[in-house]
Amino acid sequence: MNKKFKATLQLLGVLILTAAFCVLGYMNANNIKLGLDLNGGVSITYQTVDENPTAEQMSDTVYKLQMKAQSYSDEAQVYKEGDNRINIDIPGATDANAILEELGEPGTLEFADENGNVLLTGDDVKTASAGMTNQNNNKEYVIELVFNEAGAKKFEEATKNNVGKRIYIIYNNEVISSPNVKEAISGGQASISPIESYDEANKIASTIRIGALPVKLTELRSNVIGATLGVEAIASSLKAAAIGIALVILFMLLVYRLPGLASSIALVLYVGLEMVLLQAFEVTLTLPGIAGVILSIGMAVDANVIIFTRIKEELGQGNSVEKSIKAGFEKALSAILDGNITTLIAAAVLYLRGSGTVKSFATTLAIGIVVSLITALFVTRALLYAFLSMGAENPALYGIKKDTKIINFIKFRKIAYLASAVVIVAGFAMLGMNKKNTGYIFNYDLDFKGGSSTTITFDKDLSMEEVDQQVIPLFREATGGDASAQAAKVAGTNEVIIKTRTMSTEERAKLYNSIQEKFSISEDKIVTENISGAVSKEMKTDAVWALTIAIFCMLIYIWVRFRDIKFASSSVLALAHDVLVTVTFYAAFRWAVGSNFIACILTIVGYSINATIVVFDRIRENIQKGEVKKKGLEFAVNEAISNTLTRSINTSITTFITVFCLFLFGVSSIRDFSMPLMVGIVSGAWSSVCIAGPLWYDFVNMSKKRKEKLSAEKGKK
Repeated sequence: MNKKFKATLQLLGVLILTAAFCVLGYMNANNIKLGLDLNGGVSITYQTVDENPTAEQMSDTVYKLQMKAQSYSDEAQVYKEGDNRINIDIPGATDANAILEELGEPGTLEFADENGNVLLTGDDVKTASAGMTNQNNNKEYVIELVFNEAGAKKFEEATKNNVGKRIYIIYNNEVISSPNVKEAISGGQASISPIESYDEANKIASTIRIGALPVKLTELRSNVIGATLGVEAIASSLKAAAIGIALVILFMLLVYRLPGLASSIALVLYVGLEMVLLQAFEVTLTLPGIAGVILSIGMAVDANVIIFTRIKEELGQGNSVEKSIKAGFEKALSAILDGNITTLIAAAVLYLRGSGTVKSFATTLAIGIVVSLITALFVTRALLYAFLSMGAENPALYGIKKDTKIINFIKFRKIAYLASAVVIVAGFAMLGMNKKNTGYIFNYDLDFKGGSSTTITFDKDLSMEEVDQQVIPLFREATGGDASAQAAKVAGTNEVIIKTRTMSTEERAKLYNSIQEKFSISEDKIVTENISGAVSKEMKTDAVWALTIAIFCMLIYIWVRFRDIKFASSSVLALAHDVLVTVTFYAAFRWAVGSNFIACILTIVGYSINATIVVFDRIRENIQKGEVKKKGLEFAVNEAISNTLTRSINTSITTFITVFCLFLFGVSSIRDFSMPLMVGIVSGAWSSVCIAGPLWYDFVNMSKKRKEKLSAEKGKK
């Protein structure tokens, strides 16, 4: 088999594989789980048995129910309704009775001895989960219990006093398990075994979790609700995706020629493969999730841009096409791996520590990273060698990069620092002004601040289009033009639920009059309740901790990988810069801050760290080549930034194109997500070029001067 024929078969194989994944992804697209905003789901409302629970009890109950509800979907939402009700929305579910049966009715949980003495209550339990162990090569199903600090002490005392006896776990006056105590157990963790089956273990663990709530609840109502966004949202997002992909492919073909064709084929394969994996991993896709996937399309070409820039440089030095391709992949590998591994570490931390939107975002991010690495390092490489073997040996087909003009970024670094500082300080000032004028530093939406939920029973079944055109305008008029209204239909009824910001008594009266006049319905068919934010205080804390730990882990990785804490410190400061600049725009333009805000900030962090590492990789390369000793530290940094400038600009353009398409063709909630992302892309490009490298330069000089000062002081002694 000759080389050309083998290359043709290789190219054909990649094309068939690409077509297969795209067809498979498209044909099974209906199997992708959709969130509550796109597909609707089950809505369950519980009411406390005690009419006057404390705010702390309700907050704790909401958080624990959130953890429980997320076993059905990462996108499940739990929020307060009124003073003593809790609402649970579970996307994708269609059978309310089945969910209720599995979820169970929250009640009272007690641990008691054989004489009926209560040893612990549900308040002492932190969590419970089903598991499996191997005992003498035999599978055993177990229930893993974790107690809080107070519960751990009580449980240790209880087991010490009941060795050889049974402790009864009682839920709503019914014994659900009665394990025998073998020994005193300390440390706050215990296991119950053996359990008959995993399903039985899971059922008991679920009952313990739901019984560990601070208050006793009873079911008030349950409904199947429709999507809060119609087919228009999905259609416009897919349109944005198609146009974005087409523009990115056109850009890559114009700038990178034959390698651009290879990356375009790899990009189409990337899209098909990601769709298949979203189905395989059962990722729940919401509207921000779709936006994240489309954004990852723009970021997927980043590795290709790094490789192609290197290939152009090698061709510019007079090397053959084959040697240039080989060297391009070898020299780009460290930057690609470091950038993607750093972001993957962040995704892992966010998944393990985060909840809800954060966890779903982390899953999508991780899938995107892995797939983009595979397509760039293997598929694009295979295609380039196939083209070469088929006779594409003319360097003009690949583009030749001439000597790079070295720009003195170090000289102008103080101006760059000052420009960024002015924007960030202005942001803090605007946050203060917002706090003074509105009582909040941001324009928080329903997810964070809560609002009012109005249920209207119409005389006929309105379509979502009719709701959008006839009902929503009445709410906007009553609330002074507020655009945050969210509508959903209750399946099998004429009821429509509309959530808005909290309405005053006057606004409610105005709304009720408008609805009665327009639809000729009585006031008793309109019910309004105040609701809490779906993003609880604990979820916010989880998100902040997840982001903090993720940044810390990235810092450690960069420190170890580059063997210099100054690289790690500079990259983290550049990340902080990008987040603060984005926050400035949120404050200045009063962009809505909701659950999407968390995903937006995380996206910017992931994007920015990638760009910064590419610059640092070149600086490290210059140090290894001895450029610092030959031409000085300033030249080494300026050369590294100048050589990566094309990559920084081109990657920013491809990513910006896809996000801009979202802004142009997306629905309002998509625009709210895409606007800050565009700011983050520009800010990330600016910080990686003008801030990160110069910061490292200043840190090195500071360290050098400190060492010289210490040396001089020792000399005097």
